[in-house]
Amino acid sequence: MVTSQDGDVGYVFVSGNLALDLAGTRKWRRSEHEELLHNPSDLAAWCGESGQLPKRLQVDDRSFHRALELREAIYDLAVARMADATFPVADLETVNGLAAGPAVGVELTSTGVVRAGDIDSALAEIARSAVLVLSDADAPIKECGRPSCTRIYLDRSRGARRTWCGMDECGNRVKAAAYRARKRADKDS
Repeated sequence: MVTSQDGDVGYVFVSGNLALDLAGTRKWRRSEHEELLHNPSDLAAWCGESGQLPKRLQVDDRSFHRALELREAIYDLAVARMADATFPVADLETVNGLAAGPAVGVELTSTGVVRAGDIDSALAEIARSAVLVLSDADAPIKECGRPSCTRIYLDRSRGARRTWCGMDECGNRVKAAAYRARKRADKDS
């Protein structure tokens, strides 16, 4: 969860796909990683904030650990997809097994859509999202270009030239670093 001086401000959903956003809840994988999902209540909050899953889920320890297993399988499969490598069998089994679960129910109301279901249906929805994006050979899957960031996202920018996962966390830092480098170069000239 992202925090500020005033407290929690929420999770970040910048990947363009629910499954890739779940994979992004473990940050900076090549260095000391940062875990955003510490316990079942964090997972329930993430699901609720996603806007694509039921808002009030009961998550027990078993379901929490299944979600973390799903997250790691999604990340490994996305990395394999970007490398044009064979998908790891165990990760396929994890994603496909959960994708076969119950669907999240949707209901149209005068104020919008209400999603209903339990944690099993939420995990199934995430897994189905992974199946759809990872099976699409034309899906523009990329990893953030910021050296310390390992978030995977769909690049739907014009010309597929986006190089960072999201503007707030990485884009601003990349642009600021480039600006400082230009200023140093101008100063040294």
